[in-house]
Amino acid sequence: MTDPLRDPDGDEALRRVYEAAGPYLSSLADRPVHDPDSQALLGQLWHPADGGALPERGEGAAAALDRLLRVGTAAATHSAGPRFFHFIIGGTTPAALAADWTAALLDQNAAFRASSRLASEVETIALTWLRELFGLPATYGGALVTSATFANVTGLAAATHWWGERHGVDVAADGLAGLPRMPVLSGGYLHPSDRKALQLLGHGRNTVEIHARDGAGRVDLVALDRRLAELAAPAVVIASAGEVDTGDFDPLADLADLAERHGAWLHVDGAFGIFAALSPRTAGLVAGMERADSIAGDGHKWLNVPYESGFAFLKDPSRLPVAFGMPGAAYLPGEGSALPTPGEGADYALLGPDSSRRARSLPIWATLAAYGREGYRSMVERHLDLAQRLARRVDETPELERLAEVPLCIVCFRARPAGVGETALDEVNRRLGAALLADGRVYAGTTVHDGRVALRPAIVNWRTTEADIDLLVDVVRELTAKVVAELG
Repeated sequence: MTDPLRDPDGDEALRRVYEAAGPYLSSLADRPVHDPDSQALLGQLWHPADGGALPERGEGAAAALDRLLRVGTAAATHSAGPRFFHFIIGGTTPAALAADWTAALLDQNAAFRASSRLASEVETIALTWLRELFGLPATYGGALVTSATFANVTGLAAATHWWGERHGVDVAADGLAGLPRMPVLSGGYLHPSDRKALQLLGHGRNTVEIHARDGAGRVDLVALDRRLAELAAPAVVIASAGEVDTGDFDPLADLADLAERHGAWLHVDGAFGIFAALSPRTAGLVAGMERADSIAGDGHKWLNVPYESGFAFLKDPSRLPVAFGMPGAAYLPGEGSALPTPGEGADYALLGPDSSRRARSLPIWATLAAYGREGYRSMVERHLDLAQRLARRVDETPELERLAEVPLCIVCFRARPAGVGETALDEVNRRLGAALLADGRVYAGTTVHDGRVALRPAIVNWRTTEADIDLLVDVVRELTAKVVAELG
């Protein structure tokens, strides 16, 4: 095969993907999340006829897709299924998956109105619906990005330009040279993606001052207030709406009060916790978020849309083209016209870090159109119930110990088998976490919470049921007994 124009199997390749999709998706409820024996198949993705090198002569679309589907459906980590609890990863709703296929089919560049009016308008609608879903004021605007990390980059980039203005410097034109270090303050729930964002923006990941009042990381409001007063200068405060070990929240309203009193920029990292706004049971956790200057969220967590899908909202969206405009090319639109126009979309390449952009808005639009506010509220509340079920199962099991309250969808606990001393518990739980990942029936790895090695399963997949929660507890108990026996 020498040229895609001469490949007769293009349509056949599409048909084979379609035919494989149904059986694969139907199997997720019964598959292990990870099958260690399948990893040997990965070698088949190298091209054996050429010793693994790039093939000189291709095999055609149908044959290539056959090989990819055979290996992929077996060797993938089946995180789209209901028992992936290790990281905070949702599945993909049927509407979002179909729309993602549509996005690939239409292959739009969602950079500018001129490159795709369709993609631009759908992104405008998707952002409007997300803003309404979370109860944010109508004045907030934003852009879709690839991930929570780049949502944090987007918000903190806008904060950087705001901070530069306070020092009389146009950061977009002249950079950070000559400026002092930007003060960034946070409690102990700060996520590594916030540090990475600061690293990418040239501030350095160690620029953050942590003000925590305990080993778990709860923010010390008194110390933060005192430090902002000492600085007496523009500063950035990062708040966590959903900490990854326990699902706990910083007190957003209190932090908004501090930011307003000291003239600071408040950035809220709400990667998954922003979805607490959907249920009356948890909406109080995000009270005050609507006063933030910037907010970061993640669509492939609790929204259950495919990778890559993040979103950033700003109280003043006119700051986005200041941070992300691309002047100097006559063929590109100007920054002044970048923001959304009713019925016209926006030039989103000028509102976020991506220039060439896939139409990642289509899965978001489709899943919100398909299930609406009521459907997502129902899913979130079902997951809240499942988290409480897991907490009860842990509390009722003598060899397990819960380490934190369960405000949202994460249950932090550890094995505490009888006869094992305190000093040995970390090693038991470290081995338990490794055994869970190697076993593969359920997927839940370890963290260190308040100095103790623990599990922190997160429940955000639309497919997860009570049976999956009960299986998690059963497998944890089984493997705990095995680990203790191995340790003698």
